[in-house]
Amino acid sequence: MNSDNARLGGQVAIVTGAARGIGNAIAKRFAAEGARVVLADIDERGVKDAAEAVIADGGTAIGVHADVGSSAAVDDMFEATLNEFGTVDILVNNAALLGAGRHFLDTDEQWWDQYLTTNLKSHYLCIRRAAPIMARKRRGSIINLSSGGATRSHRGMIAYDASKGGIEALTRGLALELGPYGIRVNALVPGLIVTDPDEPFESLQRRADTIPLGRGGKAADLAGPAVFLASDDAAYVTGARLVVDGGVLVQQRSPQVETFPVSKFPKVPRDDSAGA
Repeated sequence: MNSDNARLGGQVAIVTGAARGIGNAIAKRFAAEGARVVLADIDERGVKDAAEAVIADGGTAIGVHADVGSSAAVDDMFEATLNEFGTVDILVNNAALLGAGRHFLDTDEQWWDQYLTTNLKSHYLCIRRAAPIMARKRRGSIINLSSGGATRSHRGMIAYDASKGGIEALTRGLALELGPYGIRVNALVPGLIVTDPDEPFESLQRRADTIPLGRGGKAADLAGPAVFLASDDAAYVTGARLVVDGGVLVQQRSPQVETFPVSKFPKVPRDDSAGA
């Protein structure tokens, strides 16, 4: 797994929300690319199992129980990282609360604070610890997980969208303030990613019908873009939004109400003998 040409060889990466889903896929890919990975999650048993799976595949990893909305827990996470690996080169802020939809008229202050703490304050707390370490080395990559909700709106998800808009503002501002220290700060913007293996077929098909590439995204679809942003291939990329959504956000209308629907597209015979 730690081959000589690994793109992240020797680097130390923290990935929050790594017990499952997008965070887990990124952590696995980072380890495959030679990074020593700290998987962090509020699910203590889940993150320990996830780290053990990375190790079983030949990677180097530890699992850390952490509620990243708590400054004390973030401090403990960084102390565990430094005690085990001595430094931090890459930080992926993936942990987030999605939850069930709730209309604004049915909300309360506790609900608002929970979303802003888990989804936005957590980024600040983690970056506040990582940035001085990276600044001393004049090198580092911070990747924040955003959402289409940062620039568009979901019904019933006011607090979630507000937190993601804040993440993108934070990303832009930190790209300016941390750039002189060699630290790059970028955002990944996933869309319609399937993370539940038990999601009904009908739900999966509704996603596929909405996406120009014709399928719902997988957690692993975010792993390659995350490696790019973390690696020297993105050495001159900072303050950027890398959208990984199969084309959802470029549409003016959804396919269901499009004036020129996919059903009118030319039929091109498939050539299964052609190369990839």
